[in-house]
Amino acid sequence: MTAEIETLRLDKWLWYTRLCKSRTQATTLCKSGQVRVNRTPVRKPNHALKPDDVLTFALGRRIWVVRVVALGARRGPYSEAQTLYEDLSPPPVPREERVPKSGQRDPGAGRPTKRDRRAIDQLNDPGNP
Repeated sequence: MTAEIETLRLDKWLWYTRLCKSRTQATTLCKSGQVRVNRTPVRKPNHALKPDDVLTFALGRRIWVVRVVALGARRGPYSEAQTLYEDLSPPPVPREERVPKSGQRDPGAGRPTKRDRRAIDQLNDPGNP
């Protein structure tokens, strides 16, 4: 008699899908109140998930929006875990747009060169050749 699982704990599902590295991390994420199920904040790791629920949470520097496709029965390999959810997250911002380029300045910006410094010194003290 094999009955399909109808609901599953939120923390277990996050762990099964490998979105959290450990069950403890999944439980902590749920208790922090950062997880929303169908736009409703959830603070309990034992919240019952069903297929077609939409989860929203922040993990690391990324915001995840995930639709539950299946519940799963175990924590399998990554390829199996990917079949349990559909990623609806917006694409991450490219690195070029996040971080300004360092080492590139407008011409004339920054520290003066030796030649510029000598010209400035001569302007400030015209008696010195």
